[in-house]
Amino acid sequence: MSDAGAVDMPEGALRFDHALTERPPPAGIDVLCKLQHFAIITYAFDPARFAGVMPPRFRLDTVTIDGRQRALLSVVPFVDVDFTLAARPFLKFRMGQTNYRIYIIDTLTGERCVWFIGTTLDSWTRVVPYRLWNLPWYGGKVRFDCEQDADGRYLRYQMVTRADWAPATMSLVGVPDVDPSLAGFCDPESGLVYLTHPLRGYYHRRDGRLGTYHVWHARLKVAPARLLHADFGLLDRLGLVTREEQQHPHSVLVEPLNEFTIYLPPRVLD
Repeated sequence: MSDAGAVDMPEGALRFDHALTERPPPAGIDVLCKLQHFAIITYAFDPARFAGVMPPRFRLDTVTIDGRQRALLSVVPFVDVDFTLAARPFLKFRMGQTNYRIYIIDTLTGERCVWFIGTTLDSWTRVVPYRLWNLPWYGGKVRFDCEQDADGRYLRYQMVTRADWAPATMSLVGVPDVDPSLAGFCDPESGLVYLTHPLRGYYHRRDGRLGTYHVWHARLKVAPARLLHADFGLLDRLGLVTREEQQHPHSVLVEPLNEFTIYLPPRVLD
C-alpha cells in the first residue's frame, strides 16, 4: 500500500529529480562554454552492429521498440560560444563541433553514460587535446545556417561538415511545442533524462587505451524538431546506421543555447 499523496511511477521511469546534481566548482583548465544551435539527432539500431567494440566493463543501454531490443546513438552538432578556461576567462573561442555518442551503462557503477565514437571540431585548438591526451577529436570545417522565429523555434537549421573522418550534412525544422515522441520509454521525461543527461563519457583514445571525462549542465530545455535530411558519413562507414536509415531518426531534439562545464584533464583507465 503506497503512502498517502505518493505518486506511483511507471516501471523503468527516470526522473530529473534523481538525475540533477550540484555543479562541481570549475578550476584550472576546466572548460566553460555555451553551446548554440544544440541538437540531438538520435537513431535506434541493432545492438549486434556494435558488438565487441567496448571493453567488457560496459554494455549498451538498450530499449525495446516494436518488440525488439535497440541501442541508441546520437549525433550532437552545435557551435561552441565563449569557449574558455576557468583559469583564463579572458581567452574565448568560437567553433563548430559535432559529437558522435552511443548510450551505455557502466556495469561497475550502474551509471548511465555515453561511449564517444569521436568528435569533429572546427578549430586549431583541437590539436592540443588530440596530441596531449590522444582524444578522438578530428578536424573539419563546420558551417551552420539557422533562422528562428520570435519564439525561438527553428524555421531553418542546416549544418554542413567538410571532413575526412566524419563528413556530414543535415537539416531540420522546429515543430509545435509539444512533448516529444520517444519510442522505447514509458513517458517523455524518462526519455529526456536518458537522452540529454548522461554526464560521463568513455572512449578509446587514439593509442587504444580507455579514457574518460565528465561534464556538468543544468536540465536542458530541448524542444522536438523534424529532420528534413541527414547524411552522416561516419555512421554509414562504420555500419551502424545506413544513409537510408538516417532519414528515419528515433527522435530529434534541439535547444537554441545552453551552458556546459567540462572537467579536464581527462583520465586514463587501465
